[in-house]
Amino acid sequence: MRTHPDACPGAVELHQAADGGLARIRVPGGTLSAAQWDVVRLAALDLGNGTLELTSRANLQIRGLADGLELGSRLRAAGLLPSDTHERIRNIIAAPLEPNQALVDALDAAVCADPLLASLPGRFLVTVGLPVSGLGGDFGLVDDVLLLAGTDTGIRVTDPVDAVVTAARLFQEMRGTAWRLSEVDGGVRKITEHFGATDAPRITPAVTPVAPSPTAPGVPLGRLDAHQLAGVPIRLTPWRLLIVPPGTDTTGLITDPASPWHGVSACTGRPGCAKSLSDVRADAAAWVDGTHHTHAPGRVPPISILGTRSDIPGQVHWSGCSRRCGRPAGDVIEFVATGDGYEEIR
Repeated sequence: MRTHPDACPGAVELHQAADGGLARIRVPGGTLSAAQWDVVRLAALDLGNGTLELTSRANLQIRGLADGLELGSRLRAAGLLPSDTHERIRNIIAAPLEPNQALVDALDAAVCADPLLASLPGRFLVTVGLPVSGLGGDFGLVDDVLLLAGTDTGIRVTDPVDAVVTAARLFQEMRGTAWRLSEVDGGVRKITEHFGATDAPRITPAVTPVAPSPTAPGVPLGRLDAHQLAGVPIRLTPWRLLIVPPGTDTTGLITDPASPWHGVSACTGRPGCAKSLSDVRADAAAWVDGTHHTHAPGRVPPISILGTRSDIPGQVHWSGCSRRCGRPAGDVIEFVATGDGYEEIR
């Protein structure tokens, strides 16, 4: 059982990392207009370290901030911070190639309008659409199906927005110190009983990643230079890809599904995270490039049993310590720094 509140950062309430303040900007559904994207980009350049990090929940992070006041002011003016009280719980991942943003916006507005839900943990997550239904949401919507903790228990709804708000209220009332619905003893059963289950055929939650292309470029290791993509509307994805208009300049991004960079992710690592045992981004980049037999002094080198990128296809995540932050959902091979090398976890 959890004994303390979660410490997820927000856009105003920063996490103090080794490289300065860290802000996490929730973007429900991942959709940003060109003007909103430019507000975030320029904030990273003016107030942070000049980079943007894409998270596995299709949100954005800015590092190296002195404080969150000016960032918050800019985000409010752009419509990206509609609620100071609820901003950490605005986690809604939506299938990025489906026309679902209107539903996402209605969900976001309803959640933010309910005072009781302001106390939900920052790990609270809602998914919208079958392609993201397997990403471990507390609640998920697939047409008229309401998923609970990633499971179809037979609940079918006519008003999906009201159903999610009702379920979230029930979760808040019973959760105690739990961060996720799956951690509440009997939580899924109690919510199912409240709604009533049907005998409709059950659906199987899935994760269907978008493949890199010129209109869905990937961001190497999820870290983007904030000078890039100026004036472009984007949609974030949980796979650290961006959906952009045809003809967008994607120089430096991943557009080939066969690229060795596709499917490789990493936590922040040194020097940004004080808990990290290694500069994992540099080690991951050296591994992808096939140069991991050399390493900078003071860094933990990848051990030889890791092989090469061609030896290990699929998703690979690099972590600087046993917390394994930023790990994507699904079938992932992990390299976790131990202090004298990396442990491979399958």
